Amino acid sequence: MKKTPLILAASFFLGMIFSSEPSAEELSANEPAIESESAVLIDADSGQILYSKKSDAEMYPASVTKMATAIYAIENGNLDDIVTVSENARNADGTRVYLEAGEQVPLKKLIQGLMINSGNDAGIAIAEHISGNVETFSKEMNEFLEKKVGLEDTHFTNPHGLFDPNHVTTAEDLAALTQYASQNEIFREIFSTAELKWDGETWDTTLHNHHKLLQATPYEGMVGGKNGYVSQSGFTLSTLAERENIRLIAVTLNAKTDRMSYKDTVKLLDYGFANFTSEFVASGTYYKDQEGQEFTLDEPLYYARKTHETISADVDTSGNLTIDGEDGRELAKHPLDPVKAEKNKLVKSAVADVEPVFGKSVLHDHLKFIVMISFAVALLLVGYFFRQVRRS
Repeated sequence: MKKTPLILAASFFLGMIFSSEPSAEELSANEPAIESESAVLIDADSGQILYSKKSDAEMYPASVTKMATAIYAIENGNLDDIVTVSENARNADGTRVYLEAGEQVPLKKLIQGLMINSGNDAGIAIAEHISGNVETFSKEMNEFLEKKVGLEDTHFTNPHGLFDPNHVTTAEDLAALTQYASQNEIFREIFSTAELKWDGETWDTTLHNHHKLLQATPYEGMVGGKNGYVSQSGFTLSTLAERENIRLIAVTLNAKTDRMSYKDTVKLLDYGFANFTSEFVASGTYYKDQEGQEFTLDEPLYYARKTHETISADVDTSGNLTIDGEDGRELAKHPLDPVKAEKNKLVKSAVADVEPVFGKSVLHDHLKFIVMISFAVALLLVGYFFRQVRRS
């Protein structure tokens, strides 16, 4: 049977529509092959894990530790304080910003030297200024990480990450730390700094961020990052990048080579940007459960879905909102607030037929898909009509 050009065009159009939507199996098959011993990729808005490889395994973080020191110092110190550098700080092992004993440096500048040039001497000077000594600082920082940041599997014994068998964390905890810290404007500014003029007492130079994805040709959407290395930890990286559809945090631990750690990080970020979109349910959205009880969301609820994925929302009788993906996996869960009786009178018309209000592009994507289907069907009908006219 000979097909008209319109029918061929419509068939091609339909094929493009359906072939553009990867199945869950196809998406799983496209997961990156990561060589680092431990790794995780999360949505920076919701904290949702998008890829995991031994991400809850106990690991040595090396200088990625300095993110914790930086955010603790920012939140608990006065950035304008003038810190007097001790002999102990001046004699730090490893990477330094070459502070001199007795040198006086603003706290913020020490945090910049800590993060951008990975200065171990700056880390000790910060710890001694805030808590009196490294041991007390480490104890207080651990309490902060557990109670304020919510880390469950992290224990740090120093502010810089030099090896100690008891200085441990996980990829998941480091991703959560990056998520928390990057919400602070001062941390984010330092985290994102590619280079900085450094005018020290005996060392005048330009500091260049050691994270290579921030250097000469930055990764597209790169926001900031911290690298680390000691022989016992291998090469470690924490990286934040964002594009229009999603913000991502990638952590890789114990890569055998520097090149491997960056290759793995780029694989994770590419995978996330190609396959996921960040969404949110708007605060103030109203729901009814199966018994007709009314609830509302008191704050935006973020989650990440697969590109082109259809999601569903359900509210149980306890008022818990669950967002599920099309393969049944849970994307987000959040308790709702019951709507009070007196408030019902004011919002009754607004909640008569409750539908969740989603942020960003989820409804737009679904409507666009419907329009595309309708257009293709219309092309087929027009082709059929002209074919009948020719026959008559």
